[in-house]
Amino acid sequence: MKFLDLAKVYIRSGGGGSGCVSFRREKYIEYGGPDGGDGGTGGSVWAEAVEGLNTLIDFRYQQHFFAKSGQPGMGKQRTGKDGDDIVLRVPVGTEILDEDEETVIADLTEVGQRVQLARGGNGGFGNLHFKSSTNQAPRRANPGQEGVERTLWLRLKLIADVGLLGLPNAGKSTFLAATSNARPKIADYPFTTLHPNLGVVGVDNVEFVIADIPGLIAGAHEGRGIGDRFLGHVERCAVLLHLVDGTSDSIAEDYETIIDELEAYGGHLADKPRITVLNKIDALDEDERAQARATLEQASGASGVMMISGVSREGLTEVLRALRSQIDENTLRHKPRQEDEPWHP
Repeated sequence: MKFLDLAKVYIRSGGGGSGCVSFRREKYIEYGGPDGGDGGTGGSVWAEAVEGLNTLIDFRYQQHFFAKSGQPGMGKQRTGKDGDDIVLRVPVGTEILDEDEETVIADLTEVGQRVQLARGGNGGFGNLHFKSSTNQAPRRANPGQEGVERTLWLRLKLIADVGLLGLPNAGKSTFLAATSNARPKIADYPFTTLHPNLGVVGVDNVEFVIADIPGLIAGAHEGRGIGDRFLGHVERCAVLLHLVDGTSDSIAEDYETIIDELEAYGGHLADKPRITVLNKIDALDEDERAQARATLEQASGASGVMMISGVSREGLTEVLRALRSQIDENTLRHKPRQEDEPWHP
């Protein structure tokens, strides 16, 4: 399934049915009177967050969603049938934006959350509605209310607890593959990852979700490389994991490049809790590790830089535990204890 995180849709709610002008005419009924029914209500357009979706690819093949109009009223005091609603099924984490792509109409962050995007028009009154003591034979009825037509944007921001950041080939996909069942594409050239990947990671009997996004380069906020449009997928994360290639000749510059892009992106992304990790230490000896770590600590201004290797799995458990400590306990998913596993407090 192809990943798509931005889609444009055209919606229109159904118009209300017209009221009916009708009179009761039956044999032996001297004073029949008006009996025109009201028109039916038009269908509305809704958006609902559902499970099992992580892309907006369905909206590439269908962009127009028009609800049906209500049926006109009929004689014998019969009200027209209401138009059927239309429901846009979207992944959890979808933002619904107005046509200007800036005004947020709704943010669907929970399964089952629904929002009405366009309300169906009301049905018109039939002439029965206008009957009174002074007007016992009204010959007027109201037309139905017109539907609402809108152009909207759907923007998906994946729901994850941890977001991976780094330059291309910093080892983000290797880290995700080593710590979860996700199998992202891994190769020895830049921009191997072309769209975000999610992986469920387990440590100390709890699970959380990690999001791997395409690597950033200098000038990504100006559209260089793949750009920074995928940074939106880590906006909801509780903590960011910044991986720096330990085999690089410019460790400090690599670190500063990512930080500059986070600040240029705006929002509160640069202020989120961040854990800086030196990756690919399996390719370094002890002296090279110490020198690379000192360089990164000086660039980041922190003394707690961790070191890992996604290939040899060295230091992975310690990093996962550090990430777990930054995540709200209520969002962690506790794994069920196996029957053959001994109980311990």
